[in-house]
Amino acid sequence: MGFGTIFFIVVTVIVLYQLWTVLGRRTGNERPPYDPYTRNEQNGAANPGNVVTLPSRRMPDAEPVASSYEAIDKLAEPGTTTNTELRRIKDADPSFDAPTFVDGAKVAYEMIVTAFADGDRKLLRNLLSPEVYQGFDTAITDREKRGERMQSSFVGIDDARVVSAELKGTEAYVTLRIVSQLISAVLKPDGTVADGDPETVVEVRDVWTFARDTRSRDPNWKLVETESEES
Repeated sequence: MGFGTIFFIVVTVIVLYQLWTVLGRRTGNERPPYDPYTRNEQNGAANPGNVVTLPSRRMPDAEPVASSYEAIDKLAEPGTTTNTELRRIKDADPSFDAPTFVDGAKVAYEMIVTAFADGDRKLLRNLLSPEVYQGFDTAITDREKRGERMQSSFVGIDDARVVSAELKGTEAYVTLRIVSQLISAVLKPDGTVADGDPETVVEVRDVWTFARDTRSRDPNWKLVETESEES
């Protein structure tokens, strides 16, 4: 056996001995590798010291529930009589939505103004209370008796806002001030102008009150009172 072979054997023995001293010898009493996901039990009972509690997933904070009166507060200042009455209407009829009501009132306004100019009694009867319808019908009848006709063009609504509200028993009343732009003229049988101007846009300011029984299955509101403001 040459010197090189003997030297290699000696080096190998030294390395193995060093590994043995560093890693230690197994005696049979060594603790098992630590497993953070396993519950160790001693004497049949769980050892809470070895239980690893995983961090719970933090649930996002619940979205704040919007106030059922939030939309009303944007239309009428909280604390005012109008706001209080709109809230009462909302309580009596949870389906009542103030912004939707205003949008619907603007559509109804245009329909009523146009139907009156056209003498459309059928449409007016569906949108007006019996008392208001009677007044509109009388005006249309008088116009027809004179042989006159109304020429009207609806330009648009500049502003529509709730100015008052009231709940009387189950009957809800909401009043709006509506500012619109119209071209309107009444023409005689010969075509000459009896009233108004067929070429001029005028500003019209109306105060209209709509009503609805909150117990009714019919979701439609009807015009129950009209008043004109001087420009």
